[in-house]
Amino acid sequence: MHERTHASLVALRRILKATDQHARALSRSTGLTAAQRVLMQIIGEAGETTPKEIAARARISQATVTSLIDKLERRGFATRIRGESDRRQIWISLTPEGRQTMETAPDALQELFSQRFEALENWEQAMIVSSLERVATMLNAQAIDASPLLDGAAIDR
Repeated sequence: MHERTHASLVALRRILKATDQHARALSRSTGLTAAQRVLMQIIGEAGETTPKEIAARARISQATVTSLIDKLERRGFATRIRGESDRRQIWISLTPEGRQTMETAPDALQELFSQRFEALENWEQAMIVSSLERVATMLNAQAIDASPLLDGAAIDR
C-alpha cells in the first residue's frame, strides 16, 4: 500500500472514530442522538417552530422530523401545541427539561466543524469540499442522501 493511500485511510478512519466517539459521549451525557440534539437546538433557537420549518433548517424530511419529535416528546424534552387560529398548525417548543438538557449537552460535532471550516479562506473551503466530494465518489457514496449531521447512525433512531 502506498504511503499516501495509507495516510488517506488513516485520516478517514480518524474521522469515523471521532464521529462515533462524539455520538457515544453525547448519548452518555444526555441520552440524545446527534440528530435529536440538532432538532432541539433548532427548536430552542426559534422558541417555537413548526415541523416544516425544522425539516427545512435540518435538511431532513418532515417524516423524519415527526419521528424525532415523537421521541423527544416521549422523553419530556419537547411539546406539541395546536395553533389557536388554525388547529391544523402544530407548534413545537422545548419543555423546561429540554432547555436544561440543552444547557448541559456538549456541542454538536458539526458545530465545531462548521466554526472551524467557516474560519478558513474561501480557497481552502473549496478545496476541502472538492476533496470530500471526490472521496464520496470513490466510495460509491455520491448518490446517498445525507443530512449535514456528523453521525453515522440512522437519523430517526
